[in-house]
Amino acid sequence: MTQLFSKSFQSFLIIFIKGANNYGPAKFKMITILSRSHADRNVYPSAGVLFVHVLEREHFKGEFPPYPKPGDSSNDPITFNTNLMGYPDRPGWLRYIQRTSHSDGVLYGSPTAEHVGKATIIEITAYNRRTFETARHNLVINIMSTEDYPLPYQAEFFIKNMNVEEMLASEVLGDFLGAVKNVWQPERLNAINITSALDRGGRVPLPINNLKEGVYVMVGADVQFSSCLREVENPHNQLRCSQEMEPVISCDKKFRAQFDIDWCKINLVDITKVVTIHSNRPDPGTGVLPDIGEYNPPSESLKSRDFFADFLITLAVPSAVAMVLFTILGYSMCCRREGVDKRNMQTPDIQLVHHSSIQKSTKELRSMSKNREISWPLSTLPVFSQSGEVVPPIHPDNYETTSMPLMQTQT
Repeated sequence: MTQLFSKSFQSFLIIFIKGANNYGPAKFKMITILSRSHADRNVYPSAGVLFVHVLEREHFKGEFPPYPKPGDSSNDPITFNTNLMGYPDRPGWLRYIQRTSHSDGVLYGSPTAEHVGKATIIEITAYNRRTFETARHNLVINIMSTEDYPLPYQAEFFIKNMNVEEMLASEVLGDFLGAVKNVWQPERLNAINITSALDRGGRVPLPINNLKEGVYVMVGADVQFSSCLREVENPHNQLRCSQEMEPVISCDKKFRAQFDIDWCKINLVDITKVVTIHSNRPDPGTGVLPDIGEYNPPSESLKSRDFFADFLITLAVPSAVAMVLFTILGYSMCCRREGVDKRNMQTPDIQLVHHSSIQKSTKELRSMSKNREISWPLSTLPVFSQSGEVVPPIHPDNYETTSMPLMQTQT
């Protein structure tokens, strides 16, 4: 990967692809921007066109002391930190990627028209992980305006067999733009933006079979989409995409040799037909609160407050009501009882005698049942067992027959 960046990013181009006579009668122009990672470097990208700047490790190695062993200085692990001057992060349109500490870092993004004429100073801090030393350089980005911004017809491709740093290489991106130009045939063709699939919610691929994370590449042109690019919109291909099958695209063979494109995820946008929706939301304003004067805190000498009335309402009144209810309940249960003597005086004598005789008989029967030591009556026992045999009598023959029940056992 390091060799790929060293060879591919010594100079980057990304604006228009050069034309060739074998692609058609029209000649296409090529605009290149050469940029290397030097201290306090000025670069001039164009609005709406992909901007790529490579942070080469070889350049920053001169800022650090040499390695003790000759020939091993290239093994120094160097990482980069990039931020907008005076802020902790980069501008929203600018991204940065560096896979390992032994590969070059890449700044890339697509500036918009609102950034034209504004100098953006990026602070680049290189960290040597061997010596723990740092080196800081500045990159001044001067965004220029273009006459053909924005291009009206934009197409976004999803390439499954590429990572973002591989696609940013000038040779690889040039081959892709050449294939797109061959099937589209525009007069002007720009690479607008490149986005990793991980930034779109994609999952990190498994480290097997050399799987790639995938990358989205957006290109813009000045002519209508070709019939090949619109083949994915026909009902047959839409049905195949809904069934997670590859659509049938006639020009896929022109990409398949190097780029594995997911045609179901291609996005064709004609910005001339995009309807701008005006909302009724209020103007958010400048974000600065109006000047309403200085803040006047309350005085330290506050007036004392009497909480006695609050105490009575909150605690005393419920307690008093509870005491009254407790007194009434206690009087009803303890002071209003009639007693046994008063009850007997109000009860007729015949009723008391009858009740007393019943109570005495009940006690006598209970005492007799406790002293009884006879077995259960035979009438309550089963006559036959489950096997069908006759059960012998439980009591012996000399048992007192007066205690025998009416029902006799069978012999």
